[in-house]
Amino acid sequence: MTSLRRLLSQENFWPLFGAQALGAFNDNFFRSALIALVAFSDISGGPGKTILGALVTGLMMLPFFLFSSLAGELADRLRKSRLVKITKGAELAIMALAAAFFWWGNLNALLAALFLMGAQSAFFGPLKYGLLPEVLAEEDLVAGNGLVEAATFLAIVLGTLAGSWLVTRPGGGNHLPSGGPGAGGRGRFLPGFKTA
Repeated sequence: MTSLRRLLSQENFWPLFGAQALGAFNDNFFRSALIALVAFSDISGGPGKTILGALVTGLMMLPFFLFSSLAGELADRLRKSRLVKITKGAELAIMALAAAFFWWGNLNALLAALFLMGAQSAFFGPLKYGLLPEVLAEEDLVAGNGLVEAATFLAIVLGTLAGSWLVTRPGGGNHLPSGGPGAGGRGRFLPGFKTA
């Protein structure tokens, strides 16, 4: 209990804690909203719902496979605090684009944004684990890791629930406009794709 109390009073710990928790929430919110959009849409022609659902999951995981090694090298070579600012700035930009793509109803752009979010998360992961020993005393490291992991899993659950709810709630599919730039109108980004 003393370690937890000491950890809760450390100001350097909370920005990293919040950045990780909000990042996990964003990733899962976006992914589950996109899966729900695909699952509860009326797709005729083009790739089926099952293939698109698998593609959504795969596009979120692929960047971890592609970029984790490079991300670890960068985290070792460059200032971690600067890299955190860059990756979190990228997260904000990507999520703003994703919100616009949801609004415009552009599935292809949403899939690209999902891949970019996966890449951003792949680059942030080594930073998180590399920064914890720098901001916490050795005796607080286990408690700090535990607290970060607990908050991460809570954020994953809440993000998944919130993203699915956004699309599946009554009228959730109707938040898209009937037309928008880059999409040629709602439901025109893939042949036969319309929200239910």
